[in-house]
Amino acid sequence: MKTILIVEDDVTFGTMLKSWLCKKGFNASTTSTVARAQKIISSENIDIILSDLRLPDKDGIELLSWCKESGFTIPFIIMTSYGEIQTAVKAMKLGASDYIAKPFNPDELLKKINESTAVAIDITDTVKTKVLKPQDTTNQSSYLEGVSEIAKQLYSYVALVAPTNMSVLINGASGTGKEYIAKRIHQLSPRKDKSFIAIDCGAMPKDLAASEFFGHIKGSFTGALSDKTGAFEAANGGTIFLDEIGNLSYEVQIQLLRALQERRIRPVGSPKEVQVDIRLVSATNENLTKAIENGTFREDLFHRINEFTLQMPTLKERKEDIMLFADFFLEQANTELHKHILGFDTTATALLLQYAWPGNLREMKNVIKRSTLLATSDYITSTELGLPVETTANTHINNFNISLKNEDIEKEQILEALRRANNNKSKAARLLNIDRKTLYNKLKLYDIDH
Repeated sequence: MKTILIVEDDVTFGTMLKSWLCKKGFNASTTSTVARAQKIISSENIDIILSDLRLPDKDGIELLSWCKESGFTIPFIIMTSYGEIQTAVKAMKLGASDYIAKPFNPDELLKKINESTAVAIDITDTVKTKVLKPQDTTNQSSYLEGVSEIAKQLYSYVALVAPTNMSVLINGASGTGKEYIAKRIHQLSPRKDKSFIAIDCGAMPKDLAASEFFGHIKGSFTGALSDKTGAFEAANGGTIFLDEIGNLSYEVQIQLLRALQERRIRPVGSPKEVQVDIRLVSATNENLTKAIENGTFREDLFHRINEFTLQMPTLKERKEDIMLFADFFLEQANTELHKHILGFDTTATALLLQYAWPGNLREMKNVIKRSTLLATSDYITSTELGLPVETTANTHINNFNISLKNEDIEKEQILEALRRANNNKSKAARLLNIDRKTLYNKLKLYDIDH
């Protein structure tokens, strides 16, 4: 049985393609990023790679180049929605076995796969070598933007407002990535070569706020043992990011408003004013409109910081991005913990997709890191994840099995169990925690030919 690795960031399409190829007699698995694909290729025997051109971290051409440079002689077929002849030529020159444009006829894809594997058989006297090169972490992003429609809309707004000098207010729950958005605005602005200064207003003592913002001179108050440059002066020419701005006291809000209006600041204890040129980006997880009504936030300051508003989506609202982020955080955890976990089994995947993620990306990153540390096999299981599960009439959890409303997920669980059991029905049934008769009924129901 030939093993096919599908590298596709469209989770639904990848799942459908995997199911279809398994039905055609292949042992297929999916991943959504180049980084994860490299891990799998380095540790498993892959007979053919079917890769999308456009991927979240890199593109299929880069994966193809990496395979060639690392000594992997695996047939490689590029998929793309764009159908660019230039890309096809480039891929073929780099050693791709073939090229197919989406949407494609399944029979055409099957023909290309069979032709590519036939060519590979002809060169079996060439030994497959796996030369692993150190990962270049200098250019790895510390964040993933995602491919969901709500994420695309968010980053289109970021690209729109970044080149301007407008003050931006980022609204969103904790852990949604507000500081990354602020940094991205700075990076895409004309101020990118100047400083980006971030201040956590929630952790700032009231009596030290003026010093933190505007600086102080030596001896201006008890403990001022030397001159201090404030955040506004340090960010001169660049961007200042005020996180959780809703936590500032009313008195500090007045001082901040004056600095923003006049573009001048006066260090504590200094008779001189300093002119500053800063771009302000603020963030909050509070409802500032209600805070204005309650008299805890100044309306004039609100209008000053809110020339343009960005609303951060929760992770729950970004279903298409959940597994992308899970793979991304797993890659980071592997690097930090010096481990080599390949991914998540089907039960863990289902849990990741159904969990509400109240702590958003921050919570997911912590969960994945802990799970990576605890994992003892190649794949993280539901045991290591330790996520709570909704126990409804349509949800049953027991060891490997999660029977959800989504029949595609259940079908994928069965296929995964069969793969892990090398098509041994009794073993697969035990993995799924069902009896052999129930498994055969499921195989018939989903038309799984095994």
